[in-house]
Amino acid sequence: MATLQKSKLIITLASLTDIPQIVELSQKVYSDDALNVDNLRAQIRYFPEGQFVAKYEGQVVGHCATFKIKESIAIQSHTWFEITGHGFASRHDPMGDILYGMEICVDKSYRGLRIGQRFYDQRKALCQEHEMKGIIFGGRMPGYHRQKNMSPELYLEKVLSKTLRDPVINFQLRNDFEPIGVLKNYLKSDKESRGYAVHMLWKNPYYQEIEQKTSHSRRPDSVRVASVQFQARKIDSFEHFIRQVEYFINVAADYRSDFVLFPELLTIPLLSAESKKLSPQESIIKVTEYTEQFITIMQSLALSYNINIIGGSHPTKVNQTDIQNISYVFLRDGSVHSQPKLHPTPNERIWWNIKGGNQLTAIDTDCGTIGVLICYDSEFPETARYLADQGALIIFVPFCTDEKQGYQRVRYCSQARAVENQIYVVMAGMVGNLPDVENMDIHYAESAIITPCDFPFSPDGIAASSAPNTEMIVFADLRLDNLIMSRNSGTVRNFKDRRFDLYRVEWKKNN
Repeated sequence: MATLQKSKLIITLASLTDIPQIVELSQKVYSDDALNVDNLRAQIRYFPEGQFVAKYEGQVVGHCATFKIKESIAIQSHTWFEITGHGFASRHDPMGDILYGMEICVDKSYRGLRIGQRFYDQRKALCQEHEMKGIIFGGRMPGYHRQKNMSPELYLEKVLSKTLRDPVINFQLRNDFEPIGVLKNYLKSDKESRGYAVHMLWKNPYYQEIEQKTSHSRRPDSVRVASVQFQARKIDSFEHFIRQVEYFINVAADYRSDFVLFPELLTIPLLSAESKKLSPQESIIKVTEYTEQFITIMQSLALSYNINIIGGSHPTKVNQTDIQNISYVFLRDGSVHSQPKLHPTPNERIWWNIKGGNQLTAIDTDCGTIGVLICYDSEFPETARYLADQGALIIFVPFCTDEKQGYQRVRYCSQARAVENQIYVVMAGMVGNLPDVENMDIHYAESAIITPCDFPFSPDGIAASSAPNTEMIVFADLRLDNLIMSRNSGTVRNFKDRRFDLYRVEWKKNN
């Protein structure tokens, strides 16, 4: 899979070399209350693994600071200066059972990238990694300054009952934090909150698992995938089309998915916006004109919704004469990758003169190594085996089939690839009709998330599946460690038991 653009946004541990930029950011956001060089050096020295920065194209645009402390201290009434040791994190306790959220600071110019959400996720992961009880902090209540004759406790009660709305409190509630009180004189310089703060707590469900097992929480070591069974329908503009796509990205992000997959030929419905009917050759050339626009907006959506998007596929001009059917992968760090379809179907060659690509490359993501096989490519066992050899544990199969027989070929072959390589396969197909678009007039799909067939997985090898020919989205939590266990100690060990002395998959060219 070719890398088209490097990561734009990354979340990483803060280092001493980041301090000048963090100070600059803090001054920009807080002016007189900004953290200084000594504060930041101390925070990193006390608890280096608890300090994070968000960098956009190498520039620090966000900062997150935490430290450990005993629960018995954190749940008591306190001020920001008391609990943080005047910003130095000097009350950090290596044996502490609570992670204290000391600071989140984001450049206003980059708030559309959900950097705050990414920091919250990082804190939760850190809390779980260190097996602590939970996270506590004093949260701002910026809407309170507008309520002149109301106590902070009543204000909080009205926000909880949805009588009033506070953007910060509501954001924290959506992230599963619960108020345990109001902190007075928490930070007097916070005029919008009038010095108050909401005493917030997030309980680590996996710490509680020993005493009281929870049933609805997502495991921290799982990967959540979403498959969109997308309906082709007549649209009147590119903006109209993107609104439909963004709707499902928003849904997948709200469900905290790591990946969302769209069907093959996702952009073909754009042809329905044309005022005159085009020939097949004219049609495919017309769709390629949207390539730059499509890549730009999808990259932006991956960043702003904090989700990895496999954008189905899009016909793309690769030189003056050749067009390939390419799947673009938009990662939430801002990087963009591409995977061409290797095997155009007879219809694609005849109607649209689509050419096959030559590269097949796995890609590293923040949730493991993945690969993409576009529709017909999944029907060639060598392709999945080559990706699995590169380390891919999830293969995404965007497809577009016109009737059930074609769909069944892709479905059965995808299930075979999952068994042969002991990997997960995620399928997403197109439904709906486009009567005015050549070669796209009917569709059939039943999208699915497929597993190997062994004891750690569903007996039928199906983690989730959609209803036939209905626009919808399906989800599944996939544990990568189950694949490793299955490969090494499963009932059968297809990936491990290959006869390397007899056969292999060898790639001849990759350009």
